[in-house]
Amino acid sequence: MKFMLHILSIFCCLCSCALGQNISVRPSVVNIGALFTFSSTNGRAAKVAIAAAVNDINKDPSVLRGTKLVVQMQDTNYSGFIGIVQALQFMEKDTIAIIGPQSSVVAHVISHVANELQVPLMSFAATDPTLTPLQYPFFVRTVHSDQFQMASVASLIDYYGWKMVTAVYIDDDYGRNGISSLDDELAKRRLKILYKAAIRPGAKKSEMAAVLVKAAMMESRVFVLHAHDDSGIDVFSLAYNLSMTSGGYVWIATDWLTAYLDSAPRLESGLLSTMQGVLTLRQHTENTDRKKTLVSQWSKLVKEDSGSSGSLPNSYGLYAYDTVWMLAHGLDAFFNSGGNISFSPDPRLRAVAGGALNLDALSVFDEGMLLLEKIRKVNFMGATGTVKLDSDGNLILPAYDIVNIIGSGLRTIGYWSNYSGLSIVSPETLYKKPFNVSANQELHSAIWPGETVTKPRGWVFPNNGNELRIGVPDRVSYRQFVSVDNQTETVGGFCIDVFAAAINLLQYPVTYRFIPFGNGRENPSYTELISQIVTNGFDAVVGDVAIVTNRTKVVDFTQPYVGSGLVILTAVKTQSSNGWAFLQPFTIRMWSVTGVFFLIIGTVIWLLEHRINDEFRGPPAKQVITVFWFSFSTLFFAHREDTRSTLGRFVILIWLFVVLIIQSSYTASLTSILTVQQLTSPITGIDNLIASDEPIGFQVGSFAESYLVHELGVSPSRLKALGTPDEYKQALDLGPRKGGVVAIVDERPYVELFLLQHDKVAIVGAEFTKSGWGFAFPRDSQLAVDMSTAILSLSENGDLQRIHDKWLSNGASQSTADLEPAERLRVQSFSALFLICGVACLAALAIHGCILVRQYSLHVASLPPPAAVATGGDGAISRSRRSSIRAFLSFADRRETQSSLKGSCKDPAALGGSSGSSSNGVSSFTSSNNTSMSR
Repeated sequence: MKFMLHILSIFCCLCSCALGQNISVRPSVVNIGALFTFSSTNGRAAKVAIAAAVNDINKDPSVLRGTKLVVQMQDTNYSGFIGIVQALQFMEKDTIAIIGPQSSVVAHVISHVANELQVPLMSFAATDPTLTPLQYPFFVRTVHSDQFQMASVASLIDYYGWKMVTAVYIDDDYGRNGISSLDDELAKRRLKILYKAAIRPGAKKSEMAAVLVKAAMMESRVFVLHAHDDSGIDVFSLAYNLSMTSGGYVWIATDWLTAYLDSAPRLESGLLSTMQGVLTLRQHTENTDRKKTLVSQWSKLVKEDSGSSGSLPNSYGLYAYDTVWMLAHGLDAFFNSGGNISFSPDPRLRAVAGGALNLDALSVFDEGMLLLEKIRKVNFMGATGTVKLDSDGNLILPAYDIVNIIGSGLRTIGYWSNYSGLSIVSPETLYKKPFNVSANQELHSAIWPGETVTKPRGWVFPNNGNELRIGVPDRVSYRQFVSVDNQTETVGGFCIDVFAAAINLLQYPVTYRFIPFGNGRENPSYTELISQIVTNGFDAVVGDVAIVTNRTKVVDFTQPYVGSGLVILTAVKTQSSNGWAFLQPFTIRMWSVTGVFFLIIGTVIWLLEHRINDEFRGPPAKQVITVFWFSFSTLFFAHREDTRSTLGRFVILIWLFVVLIIQSSYTASLTSILTVQQLTSPITGIDNLIASDEPIGFQVGSFAESYLVHELGVSPSRLKALGTPDEYKQALDLGPRKGGVVAIVDERPYVELFLLQHDKVAIVGAEFTKSGWGFAFPRDSQLAVDMSTAILSLSENGDLQRIHDKWLSNGASQSTADLEPAERLRVQSFSALFLICGVACLAALAIHGCILVRQYSLHVASLPPPAAVATGGDGAISRSRRSSIRAFLSFADRRETQSSLKGSCKDPAALGGSSGSSSNGVSSFTSSNNTSMSR
């Protein structure tokens, strides 16, 4: 008894130690389930691969360490309903994980059950990109998502330069969501899906044929086929019978095709003949040791599997093999972390319990979250390469082989990887190099449908390439641009010649016929003409069609072949000059400032020359006349007075330079006013025209009417429709007072052509809209792109100008009238010169003043002190100050000679005259100075 108690205590201790160290007791057997269709292409490969993986795992004691892995496989037999039921049956048996499902449709449904019961689903074939861990955390995708496959397809389309594709797909979760991902990837590259041809799941061949016929009527000739193997093979067979796999077509199949062809023991020539030149993808797998071993044993494994017919391994079989190993490594980590397999009832199922569904049998895997966590952290080298999930739940390093079906086999022309893009180098090699998606965008040459190496254009004209129906305006006026001869049904003109020249530059033939649009009595509405493209009345419109905003919303235009824009055409009169034209070059302010400066310069020179130059001395009247004469005579450089002072010469030199500039500018401006013809009109621009409230003319059918009303707010009652150049001329001659118009708003090419044949009219103001003429095509038309390139070529090689000269250059054109008055010269134009001259005068006067004050100071200092005078208070001080000022002014007015200047330094008496005869030296100086003034 004591012995038994001792054993029991030891056992309890061991258990407590095990619990303390978080180590669980591993079960002897672990049951997992597997859901897929045994007879499908991927199912046959998966059945063999799963069995081989289970066998390899159970033989390896280092993986589950004594625990045996048992996989129970269930055949869903292509039925989503059966797959759902079988998944529920696995849940009833307390299954801890399910390999599968194979179908994305089934995965969407049972993932909700897996989330509730916390049972991981590990799918090797459900590639629907919307099956994400965010919505389905217990769904583990062990194969690459179609998000990456569609990225590779978009890269292919972009690499070959195709702009739009037609998507043919099975309309279920797998096909619909895959094509939606393709649409997103194309949009990133500014490409698009032109038409989505959806095929109903389980559709008959007649239904598929109807879908293909409709797709063939579209413009795109690039088809992306995303289907299951059974329906995809039927699509190729039907396309072959409909001649949709011949030259000019492009077919890109997703990896379902390589999965089917890789699994086939023999490739039948009849099958391959329906898909010659097709490009397809294959999930890229590394050539690992485990892969080599599995492939070498495949035939033996197939024979051991009694329920499997002869088949070869494909990429999905390899991913199924790695899926089992991934689960085994996850289970091992799960057990190492103390995980235990236990289940408990789901409390939320109790509310719906009862009935025959036996919902009580469904229970929650208690530690399913722990197992899921360990599975997501698995990292090992499998048959496909490194098996590891990223933070988004996707396998790392997605890559695809680009395969071309040629003759009786398959040829790999390159690779795509999320790391390096398209390349002819295997992804494993590029993984060792620095990341650069755009460096190695290269593929080997492909053989296309029709057994050609020339890349197909990828599109045709709508309606299966029938001749284009091109609408042309049946114009009544300005037929130099477009003219229709209703008798011979020929079309000509500048626009037609440009179109024909551009068509001839295309690398492919285009058949077309012109269809006139209009009644032949007046110009048609160009808005209605453009709308014919939208309603499929025309395939294109060629003519003098302006590219405006409203039209670009419904059609595509080519590169403009003519610059255009709205301008104002109005009648003008010649403006004759009057007798006062000589005053027009300067503004009143300029005349005033110039006159003031003449007087300032004369005054400054007088101040500088008065003491030393006899020509600037004399009676006051004479000196005033001298100032006026000298200043204004400098205008003609005819001044006779000589300047002797250095400061005077400095000032006069600068002033003569200013006079030279002013005189030259005046002469040039006056010459322009008197010789250049000046035209006048009451209208000078668009603002003036809108504010005038006068009638405005426009061309019938032009967008000018809509622009004036809706954009500029002009009242429709002011607008008058004009149909021909003669009506233009008549309306302008009559004017607004006699039933005509004050101006005509029209596009520049028409107006320039009108000016070639009529005078006394001109363009006024600036062009107030900027646009051009182009050819119109349906939205997203590839022909519009090619025609734009052709028009640019015409412009570069000079052909466009030669066509223009042929039709539109018949003489000189008076295109624009200068209705603004001649630009008058303003003070601002000469402000710098006046400033320099003013500064020079101030500087000269300042220097002269300083010299004069110094001389006077020396003079006063040299005089004997005056006799004592009785002080008389403030009155005496005031008289003394006035006497000093008079003395200084008298000194400044006195004639100064060189000898007196020298004497002022040696003999002070020389500066004072007869100072000794006067009791006051200052009075004596004043007296002598008055004498000199009288001279």
